[in-house]
Amino acid sequence: MPVVVTGTVPRRGLARHSRNSGVDGPVVLLDRERGAGMPRIVVVGGGVVGLTAALLLAREGLEVIVLERDGDALPDSLDGAWRVWDRRGVAQFRQPHWLHPAGSRILDSRLPEVKEALVRAHGTSFDMLTLMPPFIEDRAPREGDERFVTVTARRPVIEYVVADCAERHLDVRRGVAVTELLTGPAAAKGVPQVTGVRTSDGEQLAADLVIDAMGRRSTLSGWLAGLGARPLAEEAEDSGFTYYTRYFRSATGSVPALPALLTPFDCYSLLTLPGDAGTWSVTIFISSRDQALKSLRHPEKWTALVAACPLHAHLLDGEPFTKVLAMSGVVDRHRRCVVDGAPVVTGLVTVGDSSCCTNPSLGRGMTMGLMHAAGTVEVVRDHLEDPLALAYGHDHMTQARITPWYRNTIKLDRARKEQIDATIEGRHIADHAREAGSAGSALAVALLYDADVFRAMLDTVAMLALPEEVLARPGLCDRIMAAADRRDATVVPGPARGDLLRILA
Repeated sequence: MPVVVTGTVPRRGLARHSRNSGVDGPVVLLDRERGAGMPRIVVVGGGVVGLTAALLLAREGLEVIVLERDGDALPDSLDGAWRVWDRRGVAQFRQPHWLHPAGSRILDSRLPEVKEALVRAHGTSFDMLTLMPPFIEDRAPREGDERFVTVTARRPVIEYVVADCAERHLDVRRGVAVTELLTGPAAAKGVPQVTGVRTSDGEQLAADLVIDAMGRRSTLSGWLAGLGARPLAEEAEDSGFTYYTRYFRSATGSVPALPALLTPFDCYSLLTLPGDAGTWSVTIFISSRDQALKSLRHPEKWTALVAACPLHAHLLDGEPFTKVLAMSGVVDRHRRCVVDGAPVVTGLVTVGDSSCCTNPSLGRGMTMGLMHAAGTVEVVRDHLEDPLALAYGHDHMTQARITPWYRNTIKLDRARKEQIDATIEGRHIADHAREAGSAGSALAVALLYDADVFRAMLDTVAMLALPEEVLARPGLCDRIMAAADRRDATVVPGPARGDLLRILA
């Protein structure tokens, strides 16, 4: 389906049709000046989520302008996106990313031209059912199994595909920052009403809505303070993990079999993700306080650990094409624009990492952002003409659809961090989820043997349903207990801490 864009499309956007990028798609451009009755949306931030939101809004017949402060032009090729694109505003640009099936479904249903372009860009089609444990004898397909298939790629490639599509369809202005928010008559007493932005080149852009898609480094709090608004409700904490990643490519163009996406060991975890064009990433992540394992930043030490894990060692058979990429200091943050039942601002909403961001250990950030963008468009469709209703509607949607995933991620990460720290300190902690007879212990065992329990677990891993929603399904708990009866959990082979310290010595 072509994207229909109303509003003025700059010549530089039209000129991109001749680029041999391999991601061409159909487009219908209605080149006309903005009319008096044509709403305008300004999206601040041109990353994956901001551009996705902009494309979805354009499909609603709205004029959309995207402002991206990074000035580098879109590269001329997919290969250039990885090699030379310098996205200074995205700290994790070359770190591992993963598009969950829930995110892939949004592209399928709402932006099929982007999904098709990602396939043409050699994105990997990955079926999560290939991760089914070998102990499960029932391998028969089920109705609905297609929900576990995603198409994913490295972050620069995904962003390139989305940006290429957006720049063909929209007014995307790179190298243009926002310096302040413009305001007009308030929709509610004492609450600033944003009516546009002032840009770094001095232009004043009027807008019916401004969307903050600036990501983790959003400066919204400072802007609002400058307007005299009440502070956002904000919570933040360092996730406490350090990541060491290497990328590999296959000589055959195919990704090797993955034992799992995420495998926890006693004091470290392995995150293994498929990329595009026969590439994949292997990430070791540890507690940031674990000084004894900081030598993993050296390629020979990093390789020694992965080689010592029998189910993962074959992932080293590809050609490494990066050094060990280290990252730490990742902050989990949640911001809310409705505080004590009242909005702190109208005429502006946050989306993606500007609203809530999590560390990459579960790979949920990009999919959460796409889910948030899709929900934002629904709210805009219903309430654009009523700033107060839009503020409340967007907050309600965010709290219902996005915040539960943030809370669940934080809960899992805190528990994992506590387990790792206990191992480092040589102490025992009570893990109620794995105590004999507990539901958590039974699920960890049952999913190894029961095909339907495994699928239920995959629904949560694929971000298709929250854990509490899955466990509430009729009969599932009984099935879990029956499958786990008189069976034990398995231990994934790999060096425990003592052995690992000797390997790294």
